[in-house]
Amino acid sequence: MANLSELVGTFIQNTMSPSGGERVGNVLKDLQANVGNMVNRQGGAGGILDKVLAQAKTTLGNASQNPAQAAGLGAVLGSLLGGGGSSVSGAIKGGALAMLAGIAYKALTNAGQGAEGGSAPVFSGGAVPVGMTAAQTPADHQVLANTAELVIKGMINAAKADGEVSADEITRIVGKLKEAGMTGDTEAWIMKELRQPLDLDAFAAAIPNQEVAAQVYAASLLAIEVDTPQEVAYLADLARKTGLDATVVQNIQQTLGAKV
Repeated sequence: MANLSELVGTFIQNTMSPSGGERVGNVLKDLQANVGNMVNRQGGAGGILDKVLAQAKTTLGNASQNPAQAAGLGAVLGSLLGGGGSSVSGAIKGGALAMLAGIAYKALTNAGQGAEGGSAPVFSGGAVPVGMTAAQTPADHQVLANTAELVIKGMINAAKADGEVSADEITRIVGKLKEAGMTGDTEAWIMKELRQPLDLDAFAAAIPNQEVAAQVYAASLLAIEVDTPQEVAYLADLARKTGLDATVVQNIQQTLGAKV
């Protein structure tokens, strides 16, 4: 899908749970406090994520420092995480994927893991995951496109954990994505994913490594409240079937301020 990676932010804004805004505030606060120093120690660069965090600090002020006061966070998510097309002017292209990559980077680094696991972090972009910095090669762009597809599919699957996505909700989501510049082939794919039954085994098998698994898990926590037994079980199954270490899962939950 040509523009799927640019639509992740729009998708997050229009499918996240009622507490999603507060969880994004928690993420921004946590990454501002921790990721910069971690990246510098690795000799890498924050790139796009640096821009997201800087704009969050400028635009959100106290909201990014104190998520409990982030009632107005939703009004500015477009400028932080928006995608292409007619989305909010000044949006940071790739901001949503940069945020999710930052969550994965922090969780995996703290656990001593990376894209391939093992004793030292190894990421798709070398020192950091692709997405935290701008894609430089065709291979980087393909990684971003594949990750965006899995992140969106993961959020859709999480929403199906305790039932189907309603026809009205499908119409609303697709309408918002069209406003943000969604093309015909992407629309067809989104509609198919929203309507088909949940198959977690097949989905987990398509996730290539721990880096992407961590991003999918984080996005799933934005999509649902995790206030039903079915949602709790779904997230546990997602972590288990993608091989996410318990320490990584706990770190992601802590970054989002989510209790599961």
